[in-house]
Amino acid sequence: MSSQKEKIDLIKAGFYPFALLLIMWLVKFVEYLFDIRFSFLGVYPLELKGIPGIILMPFLHSDWGHLISNSTPFIFLGTLLFYFYKDVAWKILLLIWVLSGVWLWLGARDAYHIGASGVVYGLASFLFVSGIIRNNKRLLTLTMIIAFLYGSMIWGFFPEFFPEKNISWEGHLFGFVSGALMAFYFRKEGPEEEVFVWDDSDVPDDENAYWRSITPADKTSLSEKAKPTKVHYHYKKSPPKKVNEDKPNPQ
Repeated sequence: MSSQKEKIDLIKAGFYPFALLLIMWLVKFVEYLFDIRFSFLGVYPLELKGIPGIILMPFLHSDWGHLISNSTPFIFLGTLLFYFYKDVAWKILLLIWVLSGVWLWLGARDAYHIGASGVVYGLASFLFVSGIIRNNKRLLTLTMIIAFLYGSMIWGFFPEFFPEKNISWEGHLFGFVSGALMAFYFRKEGPEEEVFVWDDSDVPDDENAYWRSITPADKTSLSEKAKPTKVHYHYKKSPPKKVNEDKPNPQ
């Protein structure tokens, strides 16, 4: 049941990133079908015409290769964000999105900057740094996966390694910094560490308060029926018990 629920939650978490990615692909299809370019809607630093790009930039890509390279990491990292941080995922995503765009408008070189790379760098940075500072086993595992899959993204900060490509290294850098800042800002949000509590389902109702309040240090005094139960995010609730009126309550 738990495994099935996690699968459903994971599918739900991927809905919003998939919807945003679909818009990116629709924009590129429109450009292709009508032979037009929306690059002029990207971020152009310190110009009024570049302000709309703060919001629109991630939906615009120079070519199919540019879009494809951003698609997989965007959907993967976005799904992880909405899965582990579902209560604040939109806040985190929008803050990374806008903050990196504003910094790009204020401090990038004179050119149109387009693409979702900045947001991708921001998501990777957020999940990576969050996994470290929260010391959560699940997030630390996730951190190692991200480091393994996207560790090479660090080279995106150095355009001299790709002289034949027109790369917005500023977008990568500002996105990465934005994600790291959000990890510290939301360090108290997100998934809690897995904990062990004691299953009191076999304990009489009038003793439940005692069994729920017992600490791990006192586990040696637990009854033989009590057993450790690993739970996520909340304590296990005991089902209500029927009282047999024919028998007196235990004293």
